[in-house]
Amino acid sequence: MKTNQSRRDFLKTAVAGAGVFAAPYVWAAKKNESKKSDSKPVEFKHSTNPLRMAVIGCGGQGRGTHVPNTWREKLVALVDADEACLDKALKRIHEVDPGANTSGVKLFTDYREFFDKMAKEVDAVSIATTNNHHALPALMAMKLGIHCYVEKPMAYSVAEARQLAEFSKRYKVATQMGNQGHSGEGYRRLCEYIWAGAIGNVTEVHHYCNRSNGGVGPRPPTLPVPAGMHWDNWIGPAPYRDFHSDLHPHEWHGWHDFGNGSLGNLGCHVMDGAVWALNLQYPVAAEAEEIIGGSDERYPVGTRVRWDYAARGAMPPVKVFWYDGKRKDVKHAGTDPNDAEDSIAPESRNLPPMYAKLEKEYGEKFDGSGTFYVGDKGIMYTATYGGSPHIVPMEKHKAFPAPDKKIARVKSHYGNFLDGCRGGELPCSNFEVAARLTEIILIGDLAIKAGAGKRIEWDGPNMRCPNNDAINQYVTRQFRKGWQV
Repeated sequence: MKTNQSRRDFLKTAVAGAGVFAAPYVWAAKKNESKKSDSKPVEFKHSTNPLRMAVIGCGGQGRGTHVPNTWREKLVALVDADEACLDKALKRIHEVDPGANTSGVKLFTDYREFFDKMAKEVDAVSIATTNNHHALPALMAMKLGIHCYVEKPMAYSVAEARQLAEFSKRYKVATQMGNQGHSGEGYRRLCEYIWAGAIGNVTEVHHYCNRSNGGVGPRPPTLPVPAGMHWDNWIGPAPYRDFHSDLHPHEWHGWHDFGNGSLGNLGCHVMDGAVWALNLQYPVAAEAEEIIGGSDERYPVGTRVRWDYAARGAMPPVKVFWYDGKRKDVKHAGTDPNDAEDSIAPESRNLPPMYAKLEKEYGEKFDGSGTFYVGDKGIMYTATYGGSPHIVPMEKHKAFPAPDKKIARVKSHYGNFLDGCRGGELPCSNFEVAARLTEIILIGDLAIKAGAGKRIEWDGPNMRCPNNDAINQYVTRQFRKGWQV
């Protein structure tokens, strides 16, 4: 892939903040979703210079976003271990493009077979599998010279994140992680305000999330594998287990073997702005200050995690907090393994201490998930994907002179990836950049696995925890036999 600047120069610019991270990608195809309406359907438009593409993982995000985006190009293959998901993906194509002819789209239940048979017929892949599958097909693709888009988090383990970044550099392909908020206006504006001194030196950051991707108790009883489900392929590189409830199609987020809990599910969206604006990389340490529910196999239903950062140039030390799920004092909190991720009542949620205070004092209404940036001259806020960036209260924001827009803008997150595939500049959240954010998220998961109140130190250059050797087993993992690169 040819670019207008060297890879090293681009990444140097990224660290300096000149347009590396981007914000909310609004999927244009959503306008074409099939709904009962009297409005005239919008014509589905294909690319005039199509890339040959495949989607690996056709669940909710795969068929909801990636299938329409790749169909605008030239979708040549769909891959999913569940034949029902493949059927729904084909149906999705006809919903967004009623005149579609899908006879040329090849179907696979194993991405290893897909790469064996079609590697020379594909320019790029979109990966929207369970987290434990994110790295393997991406590594396979890059090794074959195939451009690669992977949903967040880009990897299941810290070692995988680093390997993905290294492969992205070595094989010179276009890559992008699916933290769509990275390509929009919100986080760029946040950076420009913070760098202009809008709230002074930031010493605390408080992220919160309305998800509860976890549970309690042992595995549910073994069940027959559903018809059309290729179970061994679904398990993939993870340790084998029998099929049971509370896994497919979405509950896998809460199990250690397949997901990364609430932090892994939403952290790359919510924490992106802080990593960018405050130049965060390796924390000195991390600690799960509070854990509610969970088990040796399941993530908690509520957590409070803290990362400690040393000074970075002129920026002072900063403490970064994460809150998710239910509060500890809520009746029955952490006893239901099937908590709906978005059903937590506001009064029951685990939230930063300033949330209620600022709402009451200033009449603000904050998003379901978001971030408070606490400086010595004030507080800023962003919503889930960087939306609504402003100094709190809004009157103070309006009084602060709007800083110049110094960071390069991009039109859309997926479009930014496609431009890179066609030989343009490196996508803004390419794997060399996205690995930094992903690693921070995964270090938080290491702290959760260490247990409540057990501070873990982090040696970033050597990718290990020096004060808790037992945690180092989770920094990397062995792929199951038959599922190696």
